[in-house]
Amino acid sequence: MERTRERLATLGPQALCVPELIVTVWGGQVRGGELARIAEIALERLGGISGLAGATCLELHDVPGVGDARADRLVAAFELGRRAAAEWPTGRWSVRTPRDLADRLLVQMGRLPREELRVVLLNTRNVVLGIVTVYQGNVSTAVVRVGELFRDAIRQHAAGLILVHNHPSGDPSPSPDDLHLTAEAIAAGRLLDVNVLDHVILGHDAFVSLRDRGVAFDRTGMAA
Repeated sequence: MERTRERLATLGPQALCVPELIVTVWGGQVRGGELARIAEIALERLGGISGLAGATCLELHDVPGVGDARADRLVAAFELGRRAAAEWPTGRWSVRTPRDLADRLLVQMGRLPREELRVVLLNTRNVVLGIVTVYQGNVSTAVVRVGELFRDAIRQHAAGLILVHNHPSGDPSPSPDDLHLTAEAIAAGRLLDVNVLDHVILGHDAFVSLRDRGVAFDRTGMAA
C-alpha cells in the first residue's frame, strides 16, 4: 500500500491500475495484497469498471471482503466523478445538437438504477439556463403530470426545453409511453409558448434523439 501511495504522489493517478485506484479509495492495510485481490474480484463480478461504477451499495456488499464501509466509499467516489464530469466544461454552454446534451448527461444518468426525467431549460440562443429533475420512477403520461415539465421553464422565462430521461435497462430505444409523453409535451408547449425541441433517451452507453427519429418538434436553432 505504501508503494502505491508513493507512485500516486510521484507519478500521479494515471500511473495506477484500476485495482490500485480502488485500494487507494478504500485505504487501510491488508497483508499479502489481499485488498487488491478483493478489488479484482469486484471488477470480475460486476463487469469491469463500468459495472462497478453503476453498482449499488447492496451489490458491492455482496462481493466477499468489500463490506459496508468499502462499498460506501466506492459509491461516493464514483458519484463525485459523475458530478465532476457533468459540470465540465464549466460556465455557460449551448446545445447545438443532441450529442452536446447526451455527452454530458450520459455520465451522470446512463447507469442510474431507476428512470429519471429531467428538463433542460434553454434561452432563445439555446444556451442552457438550468437542468431540473422533475420525476423519478416510471416515466410515462400515466404518472408524469405534463404541467410539471413546464413549471420551471415558465418561472425562468425559458424559450425552449429538451426532455431527457434514462432507461435503466441500457437500451435507449423509445417505448410507446415515451412517444406518448413527447406528444403531450409538444402540445402543451405550444399552448404555453415554450418550444419543446427534443426528447433525448439515454441508455448505458448510447442515446436516442426523438427529433432525429423523425418526431415533429417545434422550431429550433439546433444544427441538423
